[in-house]
Amino acid sequence: LSAGRWVDASGIIDDIRMVKSPAEQALMRATARVSDAGAQAAIEAIAEGASERHVAAEAERAMIEAGGTFPGFGPFIRSTRRLGEEHTTWTSDRFAAGDAVFLELTGCVARYHAPLGRLIHVGHAAKETYEMAALTADAFAAVVGAMREGVLFRDVYAAWQGVVDHAGLSHYRRHHCGYVVGIGLPPSWTGGNKVTGLRRDSDIVLKTGMSFHVLSWLMGTGRGDFFMSNAVLLGPSGAEVLTRTPSGVTVR
Repeated sequence: LSAGRWVDASGIIDDIRMVKSPAEQALMRATARVSDAGAQAAIEAIAEGASERHVAAEAERAMIEAGGTFPGFGPFIRSTRRLGEEHTTWTSDRFAAGDAVFLELTGCVARYHAPLGRLIHVGHAAKETYEMAALTADAFAAVVGAMREGVLFRDVYAAWQGVVDHAGLSHYRRHHCGYVVGIGLPPSWTGGNKVTGLRRDSDIVLKTGMSFHVLSWLMGTGRGDFFMSNAVLLGPSGAEVLTRTPSGVTVR
């Protein structure tokens, strides 16, 4: 070894894992179908008087029946009382009319993860909710449209922020608008030993085969709240949204 040259190989496995092979991409699509099954079951279980615990149970049941196994973490289910929390799971709280219910989950197939998130309303939704939902969808579309081979992560974030700024919310900032996902083990679904995010200061270059959990998060803006997220895979001709659960205003 005395004649060898030592180099820093930190992160080499993480870099390789970010780009999915065709076989891995097929697993991401299969996982997305499991995620959608869980989300649909969870949404159908949300109703006035139902508990967060019941919704979580229905989501887990549906994902297992659809071919999934236990995910890295989640599902995250919380209603109005705990809406400002992050990464918290269900309680025995019961939903009341007017509640907003935050839902974020992922299926898991062969340890691959394809997360999605939705904000569901119980009984009714305020007028500003519909306005914020439209903005959230526009910002999400901007992210998907910006995702191309060779684009920097920071430019993808800039596309999201540009829509938000144009809507008069230039005071509102997020630490990222998504992050790399793939293989994950408890307690994470992020696809590595850290969160590799679509951040405003990231110089990482997008490559075909990368997969992400893309979030359009507009909570606490002062003009209403809405949130949606989907698993997205970068293909040779652009971004493919893998999770298909309807993302507009849903009232249960």
